[in-house]
Amino acid sequence: MKRAFPCVRCRSARLRTPILSRAFSSQASADPPIPKRPNQAPKPIIDIKDIRQNPELYAQNCIAKNYTRQSHHPARIVELHAQWQDLTRGSRANRERSNLLRRQLANPATSADDGDMESVRQLTREEIQEEARKLKTELAGIMDEEARMQATMEHLALEIPNLTDAETPEGDEPVLLSYINDPPPEEQQLKEGPSHVQIGTDLGILDFAAAANSSGWGWYYLIGEAAQLEQALIQYALAVVTRHGWTQVSPPTLVYSHIGAACGFQPRDQNDEQQVYTIAQSESDKDRQVPELCLTGTSEISLAGMKAASTVHTDDLPLKRVAVSRCYRAEAGARGADTKGLYRVHEFTKVEMFAWTAPDEDSASDVYDEMLDMQTEMLSSLGLPSRVLAMPAQDLGASATRKIDMEAWFPSRAGKLGGWGEVTSASLCTDYQTRRLGTRMRVEGGKMGFPWTANGTALAVPRILAALLENGWDEETRTVTIPECLRPWMDGKEKIVGDGATRRRQMDVDGV
Repeated sequence: MKRAFPCVRCRSARLRTPILSRAFSSQASADPPIPKRPNQAPKPIIDIKDIRQNPELYAQNCIAKNYTRQSHHPARIVELHAQWQDLTRGSRANRERSNLLRRQLANPATSADDGDMESVRQLTREEIQEEARKLKTELAGIMDEEARMQATMEHLALEIPNLTDAETPEGDEPVLLSYINDPPPEEQQLKEGPSHVQIGTDLGILDFAAAANSSGWGWYYLIGEAAQLEQALIQYALAVVTRHGWTQVSPPTLVYSHIGAACGFQPRDQNDEQQVYTIAQSESDKDRQVPELCLTGTSEISLAGMKAASTVHTDDLPLKRVAVSRCYRAEAGARGADTKGLYRVHEFTKVEMFAWTAPDEDSASDVYDEMLDMQTEMLSSLGLPSRVLAMPAQDLGASATRKIDMEAWFPSRAGKLGGWGEVTSASLCTDYQTRRLGTRMRVEGGKMGFPWTANGTALAVPRILAALLENGWDEETRTVTIPECLRPWMDGKEKIVGDGATRRRQMDVDGV
């Protein structure tokens, strides 16, 4: 491989000036620009050595997870590391020569213990100073190139998604694991029912038209019993999760953008389309390099950030947290039938579970299974026909090594969309997030290690609310049955009857 800086060994006042390799310059220009890391950002600690030793594994994993652009990163890291090694070896003679010159300048009486020092002693002081200045300039350039190579390798490694677990299905089709409650009869699965949009509008508890005027597509108003049902779902989810020993947290919904990126929230498409809402900065903040803020798409981000750049005590693991927060998502993509109503919105309330565990499969699986058990308990108590799916590699985000989704039955989606829709998800992330957030722990022997993380949705309110409206709808009485587990927070009511005036107007239209 061609050296970026040829080796130079000077034994006289004549000095050969190294020239930067054009080949390396052209390769370097193709590398992605390295964003400046804010001073507040935790320093990531990535296992680049493992990527170098297993480039094909990481490249294949990128392709399997649909991170096509990043699939070229492992090979580029291997190439850059070889060039970095070559550059370091090539500059070794220059460094040694520079050290000899400095020793001679500092102490001219230094004994001539080898041929190199003898050649230096034959030079005048002016010649030594001139050669030392030139070598200093040359070595500064070499060090800059070495630093740039290392920074590029780190940046490329940061963009590579987590390796998938052996239990993760290959391809793009999920694997059905089980059902929660009984699935709808086959004849019902072929019959499309009224949507929650129609039901909620008829009852006067959902208002999309007003939201379109005030905020635009993807926003909504919950009114009366729908707003009360939102709070009931939140309280019910918290009651279940805290009963299992999880600690409640009220997190911020604004975080530094670099925290979200460290958690693995990065677009997988080629065009870098928007997925998060960022906060506009003033020119003075930009000049002062104030870190950019963004609205969280899930409290997973702000919960993970609680332990950024800190050390977790091993005895405290697992650390299990649950948070209620408003979530904000740009939800880039086509606005099809699945985006109508409450199913895909820009702002919503979610109850999220997040945990740090010991860095081993057994400890992490115990917490992960506990999340799945609680999700199953809640969907079962809510009476929603649901199915449990092991999600394939292509559906996993950057941080997840394994992912289980639970989909509820939506009668309005029976015809065009297959009837099922995701309402909860749980992911195991190993040390992907903690390495990028600088979250450490003491392991056996006093060495530093990294805890694993796991996260799961307890309840995503709008989708659950929509499923309850559609599955609990009674066409004859034009009411919605409230699940028994929610009634303590619904003033004991068994039915949602909606706004009386709206309901009477609808009945007149229908001729009832």
